[in-house]
Amino acid sequence: MAKKTETQHIGNAIQELLKSYQIKNKFDEANLVTSWERLVGKPVARRTKKVFLRNKVLFVELDSPTMKHDLNIHKAQILEVFQKEFGKETLGEIIIM
Repeated sequence: MAKKTETQHIGNAIQELLKSYQIKNKFDEANLVTSWERLVGKPVARRTKKVFLRNKVLFVELDSPTMKHDLNIHKAQILEVFQKEFGKETLGEIIIM
């Protein structure tokens, strides 16, 4: 008697594995932080001193007051981009420091 095997996409398998080990949230947080440069661009990333995520809040520290002002103006759009990429369950707010 042949065994019936269920196939699934590798991405789904990895997500299920992360959930089963209860590390999905940490993985998503690390992935979000490492995606900062890709999603905001190199000019902003060069002026970024720190990026970290705590309790669904992304904290971004910049070394340029002008860049800080500009990002605060566009914070809603940046949040939207990150939420589209990672979901609202991973990121709820951005604080520019």
